[in-house]
Amino acid sequence: MSFSVFNSLNNNDNYIPMRKHILALAAMVLIAGVVSAAPKKGYKITVQIKNAKDTVLYMGYYYGKYTPAMDTARINKKGQFVFESATKEVKPGVYFFSNPEGRYAEFIINIDKPTFTFKTDEVNWITNMQVSGSPENKAFYDYQKVSNLYYHKVDSINKTTSDKDLARKKALAMRSELDSVNFSFINAHPEYLFCKMLKATRDIDVPITNEKGDTLTKIERAEYYGEHYFDNMSLDCDAMVRTPSAVFYERVERFFDGYLGKATPEVICEFVDKVIDKSRPSKEVFKFLVNHLAEKYLRSNVMTHDAVYVHMIEKYYATGEAFWASPSDIDAEVERATKWKRLLVGEKAPEFGVLYNDQWHHLSDIKNKYTLLIFWSPTCGHCATIIPALHDFYTKNAKKYDIGTFAINTDIHEEEKWLQFIKDKNLYDWNNYNGGVANVDWKDLYDVISTPVIYLLDKDHKILAKKIDAKMLEEIFNILEPDSK
Repeated sequence: MSFSVFNSLNNNDNYIPMRKHILALAAMVLIAGVVSAAPKKGYKITVQIKNAKDTVLYMGYYYGKYTPAMDTARINKKGQFVFESATKEVKPGVYFFSNPEGRYAEFIINIDKPTFTFKTDEVNWITNMQVSGSPENKAFYDYQKVSNLYYHKVDSINKTTSDKDLARKKALAMRSELDSVNFSFINAHPEYLFCKMLKATRDIDVPITNEKGDTLTKIERAEYYGEHYFDNMSLDCDAMVRTPSAVFYERVERFFDGYLGKATPEVICEFVDKVIDKSRPSKEVFKFLVNHLAEKYLRSNVMTHDAVYVHMIEKYYATGEAFWASPSDIDAEVERATKWKRLLVGEKAPEFGVLYNDQWHHLSDIKNKYTLLIFWSPTCGHCATIIPALHDFYTKNAKKYDIGTFAINTDIHEEEKWLQFIKDKNLYDWNNYNGGVANVDWKDLYDVISTPVIYLLDKDHKILAKKIDAKMLEEIFNILEPDSK
């Protein structure tokens, strides 16, 4: 297995970089709350470590890619660390106790008001663990002990067998045996969270042939993989969001960044909706996926991904399905999505004009085959690099591709610096305008929050590309004008 609890080869102990999460992310406990049926609050987790070297332990849990801390326990006179609360709510998921150096052991919470006791010794927390009050955690540690034996055998084979091919065959045989162990645990305890985790990390089997016996093409197999990618994951289980990142978070990321990495916005939106629909029985997973994927495509640097963000806001936020978001947050998201919708690739760039040197200049005045619409500032550090390179591309290719420009100074109160920049970089062959006086609020119209903002428009001023630089422009024109190379 790829996540820590099933692959502890460091003296059978688990270590994770926990300290910075414990110190910096403790406040993130707040993000885990969702509206749901009120569970019974409270917990008591007792940890006893024979010959313990530490006097304090932390208790935390997983959420997406984070490991927030939620409680602290100091050793008592009985040599115990007791994490206890009568008012805090603990939701289903994988939790851990950790020392300040990051040594840790994980456990499952899958019931209301858990009362568990863990006894072990300082020599080996995992192998010597004894569990009381939780059959699931007992099975969880039984599994870890068995699986660790297999990992140690594989490690020993790799270290002691000089014949690499023989070592690989032996290691594969060991992993095959471990697979059988995994299946046994999954089949014996399908309701246990750790068994759902085991199943979730298994890749699906892609068939070679279809029902008629015809061999599937490479494309057909890839389509099958995409359609069934989440078959082994219990997206209807609240606890999935509180599992080690390799179980849930990383697999979600791998699907959308890997499998759908180069897909069109239409295809991405189709799969977003399919995956989210599967999660609807779980408010926790539904909330996580909607929130995370909306944020993911909001922050993406891929020029077409804003279409996915717009789709998600319209489908899940504007309709009231984002039950965790406040009305003001929803209004803000809808307002931004409305702006972005008119700026999507394929849409016609909104018309506007600016008054400069006592004359009006409109975007529609530019009649070239292509137009570079540029919002930039002479005081922007990023612009200092991007704008000269963009101008170099323009001077080399303006005639060849028939490119016009409409360049707006966004820092309207720094006109002298703007004019000096134009002089220093010899930008006189651009249509340069100060944006101080305009017929519309172009900053709001084009959502200009930072600079530079660059669009490539066609002859009808439809948006061909955005979020671009000179290097990307060169690649784009190689596609748009293949006969001009």
